[in-house]
Amino acid sequence: MVNKEVLYQKINIIEDNLKKLEELASLPEQDFLSKFYYIESAKYLLQISIEAMLDIANHIIARRNYGTPKTYAESFIILVEKGILPGDKKNTFVRMAKFRNRIVHLYHQVDDKEVHRIVKVSLDDFRDFINAVTTDL
Repeated sequence: MVNKEVLYQKINIIEDNLKKLEELASLPEQDFLSKFYYIESAKYLLQISIEAMLDIANHIIARRNYGTPKTYAESFIILVEKGILPGDKKNTFVRMAKFRNRIVHLYHQVDDKEVHRIVKVSLDDFRDFINAVTTDL
């Protein structure tokens, strides 16, 4: 059985981070890119938010005996296959998992403009994830 308390703790982390990311999203691109602390804050908040999403996905997968994902991206794919996450968002969630991996392992390959673009246009993807998993609970 899924532990809702655990899931809502992770959801709260994502929601708190989204508020901070929205503040960063309000900055003009030039301002955002001119200050290392804006860029690094955004990277960290995105990483932690995606980690929380993966924790939620893996908790659901484990508790419902959906198998064992071999990659972070596969965690999201399994939830799409089980009808928990919307199929039209599969590629988005897979890209998020891959972005998390790049921040953690290939940090030198993460472009600051890409971080700014994600903060500006992709925060609703986190909300879509939250809405999907809470609807399923």
